[in-house]
Amino acid sequence: MSAVVTGAATAHPAGRRERRVHPALAVLEYHLVSYRRVWRGTVFSSFVIPVFFFLGMGVAVGEYVDRGGGLDVPYLQYIAPGLLAITGLQIAMMESGYPVLGNFKWHKIYFGMASAPPRISDMIAGQLGYIALRVLVAAVAFLLIMVPFGAVGSAWALVTPAVAVLLGLATAAPMFAYSASIDSDNLLAIMYRFGLLPMMLFSGTFFPVSQLPGFLQPLAYLIPPWHGVEMCRAAVLGTATPWPLAAHVGYLAAWVVVGFLLARARFAKRLGV
Repeated sequence: MSAVVTGAATAHPAGRRERRVHPALAVLEYHLVSYRRVWRGTVFSSFVIPVFFFLGMGVAVGEYVDRGGGLDVPYLQYIAPGLLAITGLQIAMMESGYPVLGNFKWHKIYFGMASAPPRISDMIAGQLGYIALRVLVAAVAFLLIMVPFGAVGSAWALVTPAVAVLLGLATAAPMFAYSASIDSDNLLAIMYRFGLLPMMLFSGTFFPVSQLPGFLQPLAYLIPPWHGVEMCRAAVLGTATPWPLAAHVGYLAAWVVVGFLLARARFAKRLGV
């Protein structure tokens, strides 16, 4: 990892002055350099599968759904913005699961960072920045795929990648705390099966939350994906959000802040600092 201290300038042996990067940016650089070696292996899960799902559900299944006339818009337009948001959710959960646990248990990367200038906040912020970039690239690519299929009905769709990033951070930050608290990868598998899958189903991605049983609808409003899905759908279709926009954004931002604080506490305990 690059040498990291504060942003202060230091003297160069040849008389030049060298400005070093902030520790959090150096952590971000480390993850980007590492990703450069493995990015080909993530293209299928991060982009190809969501696009196939979009085509299969939106085009094939959508033909049958549209015959029923249960939605105000074609099913392709309904499901597309939800899948864009869920793509951010999936990437965030995967990147904040095994990589975080592995950096503690197997690779000991965080212990090496802890002995260098980066503070715990820098470690978390830098890695969250890396996840935000991963989500942003995938969301932009997904949005470009949506255009030729007529799934974009408003110029406000341009803000959907930012919404996906916010949802990704609202997912990754508390997931960091969870991954830093466990010692078995079996617990990650349980989280993916009983956490990720229900959040996808209850987020309003595939059908309106109003079709859920009454006792499950409040649960949908409590989980972050619903807020991201509804904001993306409103932006793509040019409609209003179910809640005031500030409430959706503020709720997701609260998950980011609380998750970051919990992650910082769990990192400190595990690193013994």
